Amino acid sequence: MTEKQYGGNTGRSTGTVAGSQDRIKQQKIAEKIVSKEIEESSIDTDKIRDYKKAGEIAKKVKLFCSFVKKGMPLLEIADKIEGEIIKLGGQPGFPVNLSINEIAAHYTPSYDDKTLAEGLLKIDLGVHINGCISDTAISFDLENSDENKKLIKSSEDALNSALEYVKANKEKSKLNKIGKTIKETIEKDKFYPIINLSGHGLESYQIHAGITIPNCDNGNEKELGEGAFAIEPFSTTGLGQVYEGKNSGIYMLQRYANTRDSFSRKVIDFIHENYKTLPFASRWIVKEFGTRALISLSLLTKEGLLHQFPELIEKSKAKVAQAEHSFIIHNGKVEIIT
Repeated sequence: MTEKQYGGNTGRSTGTVAGSQDRIKQQKIAEKIVSKEIEESSIDTDKIRDYKKAGEIAKKVKLFCSFVKKGMPLLEIADKIEGEIIKLGGQPGFPVNLSINEIAAHYTPSYDDKTLAEGLLKIDLGVHINGCISDTAISFDLENSDENKKLIKSSEDALNSALEYVKANKEKSKLNKIGKTIKETIEKDKFYPIINLSGHGLESYQIHAGITIPNCDNGNEKELGEGAFAIEPFSTTGLGQVYEGKNSGIYMLQRYANTRDSFSRKVIDFIHENYKTLPFASRWIVKEFGTRALISLSLLTKEGLLHQFPELIEKSKAKVAQAEHSFIIHNGKVEIIT
């Protein structure tokens, strides 16, 4: 990953007060340039700053994920990743997904999870600042498998190819062309994209909003336009489709309303105040209220106030790799924020 550097060739720092003043001056000039560019965009100024900050934190957390090793409890991994997000000044945009092998997405540890990291592990993490979300994913080969490595590279190549197309076409990028680029890149490696999973738009406190960005040519010639988006190719050796498995323990507030049970009222009030419409994990609620809260989550789901997401599993139980970046299109340019 590369980052912008301002100030040009300033030479070696002398450590003098004058040198410090020069650097401060250069930083202020750079900040004014960035502010002017943001103001000229049709996207809200504060939101652009928040998306970028969320992206910077996500980039650091991805590097932090190098601690992950085979045999580590997934619960420990999740706690460390989410803790690092908070330590760096963000909040989790959703519970970190730690999906192994044929589970493509939506596996997050329960409060008492005993599962250990193994195989082809996908880490999908989100960071939000004031509801502005950066969504990104990386895959790890934890069994030194050539096939795993090739699958991971294929998903990463597909992501990079799709982003190159978007950078060239900006807001005029067509959805079907993005999907075609992803599919052709993965199939060139003799693998298959998962065609019923997709990228998506990002909006305030909404992780999947607005448009759907396909992983194949679906014939939709709609243009991206301005906004915040995530592209996430999945590569597999299998059939290229997922089905809904068991419940994941990942919930989202569907409707904020009163409920007869007094304890459940406390739970839904806490959810509304802390997560709004962002996904959250049952283990987060257990940490706050104890295991009694699991009954409340079930009750609130039955009442239609909460929605629980299912795990998403490759149809032929074949391994899946994932890669993902978030980006914003504004003022005639594309900025990859993760």
